[in-house]
Amino acid sequence: MAQPRWSKILVIAATLATLLVCITSEDPFVEQGRDRIGRLPGQTFNITFAHYSGYVTVNEESGRNLFYWFIEALEDPHSKPLVLWLNGGPGCSSIAFGQSEEIGPFHIKADSQTVYLNPYSWNRFANILFLDTPVGVGFSYTKNESDVLNNGDKRTAEDNLVFLLKWFERFPQYKGRDFFISGESYAGHYVPQLSQVIVKYNLVTKGNAINLKGFLVGNAVTDDFHDQLGIFEFMWSNGLISDQTYKLLNLLCDHESLVHPSDSCQNISEIANTEMGNVDPYSLFTPTCHANVSLSQLNQLMRRKRRISIHSAIYDPCTENHSVLYFNRPEVQRILHVDPAHKPAKWETCSEVVNTHWKDSPLSVLDIYRELIHLGLRIWVFSGNTDAVIPVTSTRYSINALKLPTVSHWRAWYDDGEVGGWTQEYAGLTFVSVRGAGHEVPLHKPKLALILFKTFLAGASMPNLELVSAS
Repeated sequence: MAQPRWSKILVIAATLATLLVCITSEDPFVEQGRDRIGRLPGQTFNITFAHYSGYVTVNEESGRNLFYWFIEALEDPHSKPLVLWLNGGPGCSSIAFGQSEEIGPFHIKADSQTVYLNPYSWNRFANILFLDTPVGVGFSYTKNESDVLNNGDKRTAEDNLVFLLKWFERFPQYKGRDFFISGESYAGHYVPQLSQVIVKYNLVTKGNAINLKGFLVGNAVTDDFHDQLGIFEFMWSNGLISDQTYKLLNLLCDHESLVHPSDSCQNISEIANTEMGNVDPYSLFTPTCHANVSLSQLNQLMRRKRRISIHSAIYDPCTENHSVLYFNRPEVQRILHVDPAHKPAKWETCSEVVNTHWKDSPLSVLDIYRELIHLGLRIWVFSGNTDAVIPVTSTRYSINALKLPTVSHWRAWYDDGEVGGWTQEYAGLTFVSVRGAGHEVPLHKPKLALILFKTFLAGASMPNLELVSAS
């Protein structure tokens, strides 16, 4: 990435930030009040925290508008840090996944009409800002249709920076607050890239720095070569593919195939998928969604496949389907302040258009890690160990490529006397695996994910054998 281009972008961003107060004639607290959300459709419980949603224009000329949902901390939000959550894809909605089935407080029941309170919501310990990025994702939109066909890593990072600068003007009480970024999957690109852009912005701005403290990413796309190598090994070691297929994958899908995919690599990859069978690659050992069966049949199926205790809810593999029905309801869109003139014809959890027209994606973001680690940011990487899409083996290969000195050697971490996963601390980076979790760790293991998040915010080590509660 050429330095002159970045310098120009950052100077423009800094200038924009200093002018925002001057050009905004409206009291920001009036804007906040306009964005404040009342009772959600299907909400049968009371809450003690405020939440807001709306749009921030990140490019006036094109009319690019990013949609956010901000949820204040459960208690004493003024003393809690601010965390931005990003989902990946590219093209997937943080409202659909992060808020509605992972770390947010409002989850959607199987009837697609009712929401329930997530007892393991991350707003127990922080103020959480969910962002649908880039334009074309979720409720985010642009007035220039070609924008949706020209998304990529660089512009996404630039637009996300402008979003944050303008959002802080709308919510000035959060300026200077300890700020962290978190996300999963392809947000393994978004999160370090945005962190890098913020660091560069802070170097040129005067008095308007974003108080970035660190980032936390899970099952993250990090380095294409190591990601691919780790997937093959994970599939074979978990008995999903044959010895012969494993050998051919490593032989035919070499480093060159990442840039120029070969027919032979694609053919053996299809064979591997066939050998895996009809499992959920994002969560190998949980049931797949049987969308055509009735709710009662689905509950029976899940009860057969998972033991139920008072400490664990039934895993619902169809949560994404519930979101599609819920967020397409007109009354839901009204309460969330969705612009009726620019709402999507059909709201989707992920945009195939955005994904298939993605313009730029570096093969690796390890160079960004190397740059940021030396700045003293708190950097944690976590991995659910039943994910076959970006498996724990891929993440470990990528971390090993950084060649960081070990500070604390590999060990198990615990919750209530049970192994919650494994961890190793390096100079400048902490790795945590979560036992029994898939690609969306907070969906599959919500309590363990909350312990992970709480420990990350505290800058501590994952708990040892002592009994630890997520309360």
